[in-house]
Amino acid sequence: MPRPLIILNILLLAVSAGCAQPPTLESKSPVVPAGVDLSGQWRLRDESADTVRQIAEDRQRSVGSGGFKDIRRASNSKKGSLLHVFLETGARLKITQTDSGLFISFDRAIVEEYRFGENRPINVGPVVAVRASGWEEGGYVVETLGEKGNLLVERYRLEDDGGMLLRQISIFKKDELRLSVVQKFDRV
Repeated sequence: MPRPLIILNILLLAVSAGCAQPPTLESKSPVVPAGVDLSGQWRLRDESADTVRQIAEDRQRSVGSGGFKDIRRASNSKKGSLLHVFLETGARLKITQTDSGLFISFDRAIVEEYRFGENRPINVGPVVAVRASGWEEGGYVVETLGEKGNLLVERYRLEDDGGMLLRQISIFKKDELRLSVVQKFDRV
């Protein structure tokens, strides 16, 4: 192959790679499954207490503990992931379910709002991501996709005739599962 043709092919590949679409999230159903209401006061079971430590340790490895200084450092690092700024946890949850969304209060300190069927950009300070949330397989799922293609997945569903809330948290970095915890909450 002549050299100018090779150079042209390389340039075309570079241009097409630059135009590649960033990863996207699939929209979730905005329709609440019949009889499903996550509303209530929930307390983390003792058997799930270690999950809070696991999440904190993973956050420390990914972001650090120095606030926005560490967020800036992690965003410039090849291995840092900022998804943890979108992950809240607590020993007590208060969930309010409306016709169009969920409000989840973590330890009466932080409230997250999720709109059924949302698929939109979100941010915490300078950190930007895309969130898709809605109903899947009888439970509520929240997916948060970071700028580097890392993915946070949170799933909420009722068990034991509505007496237990199961929350599954998974973080994928470059399609590799890096954190997976299951939290069990009792209705109080």
